[in-house]
Amino acid sequence: MQRVLILGATSAIAREVALLHARRGDRLHLVGRNAEKLAEVARACAGAECTTDRADFCELAGNDAVIQRAIAALGGAIDRVLVAHGVLGAQLETERDALEAAAVITANFTSVVSLLVPLANALEAQPGSRIAVITSVAGDRGRPRNFTYGASKGALNVYLQGLRSRLYPARVAVTTIKLGPVDTPMTRDHKKNALFIDAPTAARAIVSAIDARKSEVYVPSVWAVIMPIVERTPEWLFQKLTFLSGR
Repeated sequence: MQRVLILGATSAIAREVALLHARRGDRLHLVGRNAEKLAEVARACAGAECTTDRADFCELAGNDAVIQRAIAALGGAIDRVLVAHGVLGAQLETERDALEAAAVITANFTSVVSLLVPLANALEAQPGSRIAVITSVAGDRGRPRNFTYGASKGALNVYLQGLRSRLYPARVAVTTIKLGPVDTPMTRDHKKNALFIDAPTAARAIVSAIDARKSEVYVPSVWAVIMPIVERTPEWLFQKLTFLSGR
């Protein structure tokens, strides 16, 4: 039995991850902002030992206590963590209003770091434990349609690289989940194409990557082919390709 902490547990993908662990008989602690949605996820995990905690991760000063409560709820130790929260934001608004940009960066980067600091300090004494964080393929290259969001995820990717090397001697795995578009309520207004996957498919790939203690993984794996090409396209050419650089 694994002791599993899921932060941002009310997202569609995190819910599916929780269900997979519940079916394994793992012990769960779910944290999210919406108490009603948390209760629903906990009910869906019926049969597994499951506790919940309501928290707004953008209230940075409270995040150390969130982690301490999680450790206590799971009996004094955590075997694996999934950090799954984040916001897309509205790109045009983040270009007009610096506070909107700061809110996106706080939700996607600063709040995650404020959770990872106490998590890393606690898990460093637990060889074999695992930390996984959902980032995005958008963090690999700045594009006009979502570069504020992409910048926050790109910064998180770099932070996780450093954290992975820091925790390597302690045998704590740090997995970066570079997620492509998923058909969830978060993307309900986005035009869907063949590259979209559903939440259960994404959850299975995420759990598999954590099981395998992978360092970085693209979900779905097709993005491991696409993004290196996008990332290495010269800027003068990138700007002429409207399917890449258009709004």
